[in-house]
Amino acid sequence: MSLWHRQFKRVAASLLLSGAVLSPALMVESLPVLAEMQLDRKAEAERLLQAGQQLLRQQQYPAALEKLQQALGIYRQTKDRSGDRKNQAVTLNDIGFIYSSLGQYPKALEYYQQALAIRKQIGDRVGEGTTLNNIGFIYSSLGQYPKALEYYQQALAIHKQVGDRVGEGTTLNNIGFIYSSLGQYLKALEYYQQALAIRKQVGDRVGEGTTLNNIGFIYFRLRQHPKALEYYQQALAIHKQIGNRATEGTTLNNIGYLLEAQKQPALAIVFLKQSVSTYEQTRGELKVLPQEQQKSYTGTVASTYRYLADLLLRQDRILEAQQILDLLKVQELDDYLRNVRGTAQQIEFRRAEQEILTKYNELQKSAIQIGSELADLRKLDSQNVLPPTQQPRLTQLVKLETAINTQFVAFVDSPEIKSLVAKLQQSSDNEAVNLNQIRKLKDQLQRLDAVLLYPLILNDRLELVLSVPGAPPLRRTVNVKREELNRTIADFRSALGNPQSNVQELAEKLYGWLIHPIEADLKQAHPKTILYAPDGQLRYIPLAALHDGKQWLVQRYRINNITALAISDLLTPPHKDQHILAAAFGERQITIPVDNQSFQFAGLPFAKKEVQSLVSDRPGTVSLFDRDFSLATLQTRMNSFNIVHLATHGKFLIGNPKKSFLVMGNGDRFSLSDIQDGTLDNIDLVVLSACETGVGLTGKDEDGVEVLGIGYQFQRGGAKAAISSLWSIHDGGTQMLMNIFYGLLKQGVPKAEALQQAQIAIITSDFTAGGKLRGSFQIGTTSSQSSLPTTLKHPFYWAPFILIGNGL
Repeated sequence: MSLWHRQFKRVAASLLLSGAVLSPALMVESLPVLAEMQLDRKAEAERLLQAGQQLLRQQQYPAALEKLQQALGIYRQTKDRSGDRKNQAVTLNDIGFIYSSLGQYPKALEYYQQALAIRKQIGDRVGEGTTLNNIGFIYSSLGQYPKALEYYQQALAIHKQVGDRVGEGTTLNNIGFIYSSLGQYLKALEYYQQALAIRKQVGDRVGEGTTLNNIGFIYFRLRQHPKALEYYQQALAIHKQIGNRATEGTTLNNIGYLLEAQKQPALAIVFLKQSVSTYEQTRGELKVLPQEQQKSYTGTVASTYRYLADLLLRQDRILEAQQILDLLKVQELDDYLRNVRGTAQQIEFRRAEQEILTKYNELQKSAIQIGSELADLRKLDSQNVLPPTQQPRLTQLVKLETAINTQFVAFVDSPEIKSLVAKLQQSSDNEAVNLNQIRKLKDQLQRLDAVLLYPLILNDRLELVLSVPGAPPLRRTVNVKREELNRTIADFRSALGNPQSNVQELAEKLYGWLIHPIEADLKQAHPKTILYAPDGQLRYIPLAALHDGKQWLVQRYRINNITALAISDLLTPPHKDQHILAAAFGERQITIPVDNQSFQFAGLPFAKKEVQSLVSDRPGTVSLFDRDFSLATLQTRMNSFNIVHLATHGKFLIGNPKKSFLVMGNGDRFSLSDIQDGTLDNIDLVVLSACETGVGLTGKDEDGVEVLGIGYQFQRGGAKAAISSLWSIHDGGTQMLMNIFYGLLKQGVPKAEALQQAQIAIITSDFTAGGKLRGSFQIGTTSSQSSLPTTLKHPFYWAPFILIGNGL
């Protein structure tokens, strides 16, 4: 057969694969080649599926999704001819699992339903049960518990019918969670106990640890604390034995909550510290828990840090609380970005705390040894292959396990532990902090002429932790509940976005909660700068826009937002020569789809003028406009400059950092992952002169972590600082503020001071601060959309921009 003839047959076979209709003669002639091609395609699909599953096990979700989608494409082409519908269902199920793990539940449900339909058609009962369970998990995650229960019950019936004991244990556990969520604790306990028995029989140690933890939580809710502690201890021993540090951290957290409920806060702090220490050790591993274990959390990982800081402050252990608050900022970013690596820090323990943990770990070691041997013998016994000579050992180990569980319950009330707790109450706060780090912080605050303010929003109060040069940190408690504070923040944020609103009353109210309690301390320290690490929904509002009844806070202090303590980075001086890359999204109209949403971005009439003004004032400035402003060009060139100015739109979606982005002039998207992958160590400042570059829409359950997320990502890539905005900005007002800001930078004014002076210039309508450049501006109108009013005193015009990072 000639090469040409064979190629012709391959083309014909390819047409058949795509569904084309050929002549009978040509179809017969191409059938052998078609069979060969189908085998090749099947092998390729299986290779892609295996590669995707391997990446899935490593939690490399984007890469896994790419491979699995490629495999799915092949299976969909060959399904009717190769008969490989089963692998197609497996692939769909795995894709659904990825979307579920990423919290994209509607997308996950779409793929699970497709997998379920195929598995029903081909009679894959085991697979059908698995997918029904997964769909149940989706509805559970969405809070649709009756619907979840319906799918779980279907899955359970199939697991029992086909003898899938592992699947049966998983689904029983999940049903238990549903009843727990509905407050039906006794019903939940019934299902958890059934799940536990099966998981012990089949040797599912991961599942056994999860269910033991869940049973402990039920007894905690039923206020049977000794029983809860017994199950938590058993769960913890398994987590330690199998090296599952994420679930170990969860159970340590639960023990801490239990001890605090027993009015033993000092002992609770020991276990909560150990929980945080465990989470810190796992930060770089970027672990994602199995789905059912996600539901055993008593909140997010960050809630452990928050609760520990709360307890430490209530015990007036302020230095330790400050360390935890710093770690909290990083952990919240980790929860949001899922990529905060290499930032693990060591938790400091007091000497008495270390002694308590040493004694506890000795007891734990015995429990792990007994539990490991007992699990092996139980598995043999469930399979009816346990040698008769081992039966007495099995009985002995069961008794030993019961005895050691009793010892755990007695541990917290033992005279030895009570004595160590008494020592804790007498020991110094300095025992559990790095004194060199504290001295360094004080020195750096002195050099920056700054104070460091950490607010912590708790359910029943607001805590303010203030570090000042030359003195220990201090704590001020404000009696305002989270609900009232968040409601006021939301009202203030709404008023800030409307230039016609009367914003001052709300600004004064928030000032009374955030600044007035530390006013005397600020007067005594008389700093020029407030280094500010906002918490929760406070991230949605600028501290600069608070009002004391006479003036805005920005008229008294420079405000420098920070993402975490890492204060040494704030002392690095900028380059002496300023080289600027400035890019603008001009007059275009762009629609960008993100999953099932579409975002429309209108042209920014002043953006081009803003950049052109920079170019005219700075002859060395390189500009990019519209189609020349592409992702490839930006990534290639930006680190050759020390100031990068992006006059464009941005959309940072709450809970979805992978889909958050800046808009390039040609329509490309510059995502958070693109930022983190860059090398930006030459950059002193990234200015995001855009609409809502720091934040998405707000709601009562949001914590605002995405506001500082973009600044963190730029800093993580090597940039020293970033300026972003908190709400949609008036285009012309932005141009004016930015030109004043750059005029001051040109004069050598530090970044934080330049932003402060530019904002004050807008408030007072005094445009001489930036020098000769100010004479080129007039307040007038250019279009209905971008016209400027006769005054810009309202914070809508000057307050949206926040500086994140190095203010020098």
